[in-house]
Amino acid sequence: MDAARAARPSAARGGRGDAVRVEGLWKRFGDHVAVAGVDLTLPAGQFIGLVGPNGAGKTTTLSMITGLLRPDQGRVTVAGHDVWRDPAEVKARIGVLPEGLRLFERLSGSELLAYTGRLRGLPGAEVDKRADQLIDVLGLTGARDKLVVDYSTGMRKKIGLAAALLHNPEVLFLDEPFEGVDPVSAQTIREVLVRYTDSGATVVFSSHVMELVESLCDWVAVMAAGRIRAQGTLEEVRGDAPSLQNAFLELVGAQGRAAGDSLDWLGGGAR
Repeated sequence: MDAARAARPSAARGGRGDAVRVEGLWKRFGDHVAVAGVDLTLPAGQFIGLVGPNGAGKTTTLSMITGLLRPDQGRVTVAGHDVWRDPAEVKARIGVLPEGLRLFERLSGSELLAYTGRLRGLPGAEVDKRADQLIDVLGLTGARDKLVVDYSTGMRKKIGLAAALLHNPEVLFLDEPFEGVDPVSAQTIREVLVRYTDSGATVVFSSHVMELVESLCDWVAVMAAGRIRAQGTLEEVRGDAPSLQNAFLELVGAQGRAAGDSLDWLGGGAR
């Protein structure tokens, strides 16, 4: 278990209610059912992992929870507010770092944060102070005046995270935040997120990397084929399995799957 996660007083976060409640969520794209009646309750003040194989419906579910995609059916509340009936209240309380993040690439990193903070309605002086602190903590000081179009993947993830954190949201949603990120940037992001949840805020992030989820998360939901297969504390979902990876493979029906004899031509130098 990750030392930083083990040291965090998870019991002290109890009693804060639910950060997110999802009831009967459905989404179809033509004949394809991407999300099939998801019910999900995510506790406040936790580091939460939404895990599943590629195509499980994680990104679609997070998009509907954060108001980026309208569901065909179902209800979502975040911090006690209905996402579709009270969108302004919800958006004021959440931060979002989506997969395939699109940024204003012709702004510098510091200009992007200045624009984002003022768009959120924060006073200019406060925006600048917070932006300077985030840029420093995330290791972007040397790139603060560099155009975002020239940023690496890791730098884009870090400036996107800074923009999502700038208004100090109650709930932070991250879709594959470590995808394509180098180990140094990944460690910086981890440290910022652990500090953020230690303050009582909630992080919800999607991933298909079980080792990462196991080292970071207090609470896990496993998704496959558009449905939630399990949800609960890390220990509850892992159960008697030796690792979250083993429990995950059993839950999604992939345990024991092998290539068998179907690839008997592979290897050995044969053509």
